[in-house]
Amino acid sequence: MKRINFPKFWNKAPHSKQRITEGSNVTRPGATIILTQPQRFGIGLDDYMQGIRSFENVDFTQRVRIYDIYSESLMDPHLFSVIQKRKSGVLGRKIEFRRNGMPDDKVNEQISSPWFLRFLEDALDAQYWGFTLVQFYINDKGWIDYYLVPRKHVDPVLRIIKTRQNDITGESFDEYPDLLMIRGKEPLGVLARCAPYVIYKRGTVGDWAQFSELFGMPIRKYTYDAADPDALTAAMDAARSQGGAATYFQPEGSNLEFVETGNTTGSSELYSSFVDRCNAEMSKAVLGNTLTTEASETGTQALGTVHNKVEQELVEQDALAILNLLNYDMTDQFAALGVNTAGGEFVYVEEADLEQVKTKAELLEKAVSVFNLPMSDDYLYEQLNIERPDNYEQLKAEMEEKKKAANFFGLSSFSSSEEQGEVAAKHLADKSPQNRTTSFFADAPHGNGALD
Repeated sequence: MKRINFPKFWNKAPHSKQRITEGSNVTRPGATIILTQPQRFGIGLDDYMQGIRSFENVDFTQRVRIYDIYSESLMDPHLFSVIQKRKSGVLGRKIEFRRNGMPDDKVNEQISSPWFLRFLEDALDAQYWGFTLVQFYINDKGWIDYYLVPRKHVDPVLRIIKTRQNDITGESFDEYPDLLMIRGKEPLGVLARCAPYVIYKRGTVGDWAQFSELFGMPIRKYTYDAADPDALTAAMDAARSQGGAATYFQPEGSNLEFVETGNTTGSSELYSSFVDRCNAEMSKAVLGNTLTTEASETGTQALGTVHNKVEQELVEQDALAILNLLNYDMTDQFAALGVNTAGGEFVYVEEADLEQVKTKAELLEKAVSVFNLPMSDDYLYEQLNIERPDNYEQLKAEMEEKKKAANFFGLSSFSSSEEQGEVAAKHLADKSPQNRTTSFFADAPHGNGALD
């Protein structure tokens, strides 16, 4: 019997969905990613420069060193606070999905869950780290969730996920169809500009602490009897029990002279000004200004307003990037997760500023009463941020009837006070009793008459 060789067909079906797992050599040795402890403390400018060179190596890119420096830099309180300040301008806004101008409850239910706020924060981190890679899935409770792939295990250029952070090869992104790559504006990220100032600041603060310990505490002087062998031991025990300040032990008959360091106050101010300069440079790199985070002796209100405007422009750019991510880059992910976003869009729910609404109401009132400008009710509802009632037509008709009943003279609300006075006087004159005696008596004779 002759054997028939059937042609081979490649399976073009999508890969089966598999989760990326993480672990260590002990806890989970078979995981997709084997984590390694980050390198912290003792980081200098040499490490930073070597990390930048390794990152920009074209043939064999290594990002581990620079990402460890980024992680350590975020331990700085000032840098962490200015980054959170910029991100809070976006995270504090409410996002809503609307289809044909109306909210979609099914989609909004998913984005109201806790995962969405965490996802937005990780998405904003792409500006600081250079990128963010996440994998979406449905958790055990039926809600959307995601896994943030450690950046040290990702090569966004070769599009691979490394098992160990120092590996050269790894699994392709194509093996995981539910991945979402979020890229920042720059491959190095904003943290590349901030890391040197964190290193400078940390070294300066350490020197400042040592300076304060040496010259900020009084020096204690102990004199002991050199002939008594136990006198020195007793003096040293007494010094240890009184704290860690500098102490000197001098036998009787010897001379000890203390040489004071000149201008210790100026040296302390030098450390302080250098730390302030490092903080200011980090504020510029993240927020684009300095006056919105710290007070300045030379800063004015006008200058502060300009700085705040620059910061708000950066926040608006971040907010627009988030909307573009949701409306364009995540459409396939939402469809794969069973969330129908076709024919709709994600928008920010604008919350009214009471001060702005008050100012606008005063301007509208002046436009009507002073300049007699006609305005539609729809425009007023929109500008004053007031919800239009469902029975608007009925309420409008009732108000017109009441206005007519209260307005006896048929005056318009746009009439001036002089016009209103003239019409009122004429109306009262028409309604008052007339003097008819003039038509009863004849006119008196002129020239000659009964008196002649």
